[in-house]
Amino acid sequence: MQSTHDATRITEGLPRPDDSGLASLRPRTLGEYIGQDNVRRNLRVMIDAARARGDVLEHVLFSGPPGLGKTTLAHIIANETAAELTTTSGPALERSGDLVSILTNLSRGDVLFIDEIHRMNRVVEETLYSAMEDFAVDIVLGKGPGAKSIRLTLEPYTLVGATTRSGLLTAPLRERFGVIFHLELYPVDALRKIANRSSDIIGVALEPNAEDAVARRSRGTPRVANRLLKRVRDFAQVEGVSIVDGDFVDSALGRLGVDGLGLDRMDRRILETVAVKFEGGPVGIDTLVAVLGEERDTLSDVYEPYLLQIGFLVKTPRGRVATRAAYEYLGIPYPDANAARLVSLEDERGVLFESE
Repeated sequence: MQSTHDATRITEGLPRPDDSGLASLRPRTLGEYIGQDNVRRNLRVMIDAARARGDVLEHVLFSGPPGLGKTTLAHIIANETAAELTTTSGPALERSGDLVSILTNLSRGDVLFIDEIHRMNRVVEETLYSAMEDFAVDIVLGKGPGAKSIRLTLEPYTLVGATTRSGLLTAPLRERFGVIFHLELYPVDALRKIANRSSDIIGVALEPNAEDAVARRSRGTPRVANRLLKRVRDFAQVEGVSIVDGDFVDSALGRLGVDGLGLDRMDRRILETVAVKFEGGPVGIDTLVAVLGEERDTLSDVYEPYLLQIGFLVKTPRGRVATRAAYEYLGIPYPDANAARLVSLEDERGVLFESE
C-alpha cells in the first residue's frame, strides 16, 4: 500500500531534510540540557563516577519517541567525557565487517552512537555482543576447512544506542547495556524554556506569551518546538516584526495548519475517522491503516502518542476509542452510549491497553 505520510509535516518528531539547522540549537553539556531531569541527574552521577575511577562509561541505551533528545544526549556524553563521537545507524550496518571497521578505529573512551539500533541486522548484532561485553570481536579469515578465526582486541569504549521501538530489541542486546533510560514527552514548562533558549540563539525576540504559544503546539517534543520556532522566525523576518507575541505565533502557525494544540490535518483525520466513521470505536490499528492509507508504524509511533497523551484517544483490548475530549475538540456531540462502551471495555481487563 502506498503511504500518504507527509515528509514535510512540521509537527512530527521524526527528522526532516531541513532539520540540519537545528544542530546549532543542540545543548552541549548536561547543564545546558533542559528537561528529562531524572535522566540528566543519573547521567551526571555515572559520568562523574567513571571519571573519578579513571574508567570508561558503561554502555547506555536511550529509548522513547522521536525528537526527544536521544542523539543530543549522545553528543553530550561525548562532550562531558572529552571523547570522540562516532555516529552510525542500525540500517547502515549491513555487514559485520562494517561494524568491525568502526570498532577497530575507536580509541579508549570513545563514544559510538548507533541510532535506530533495533533495526540492526541480526548477524551484525551478534558481532556486537562480544564487542560490548569483552571489548573483542572474532573475525574469520578464509573459507572452508582452511578458514581461521582471529580475535581482535578493542580499546574500551562506550556504546550509546537509541531506539524508538524498545520492544523490538532482543534480550541479549538489551542485557548488555549498563543502563537503560526511557525519555518521556516534555511538559509545557520545559518546552517553554527550550523555546526561550533557542530564540536567543537564532535571533528572534519572543514575548512570554509567544514562548507559551510555541510550547503548547510542540506536542511534547523539543525538535518540534525548535522547528516551529524557525517557521515563526521566517514569518517575523518577512513581515518586519521585531518582537513576536502570542497572537503572531497563532497567526503564523495557523497558516501552516497547526492549531493551538499542535494538531494538524492528519491528526484531525484520525480523530474524525474514529469518532465519526466508526462511531467512537473501538477501532483496530489495521483498520485505521486501511482507511487512512498510512503505514502502521507511522500511525503508532508518530501520530498516536500525542493523541493518547492529551486524552483524545485511549487504547483498549479491542482497539482505539475516541474520548469525550476528542468529540468536544471536533465540535461533535458526544454519544452517551460511548461512555458506557468505554467503561465496559475497561472492565474487561481492569486496565486500558492495546493487545495488538
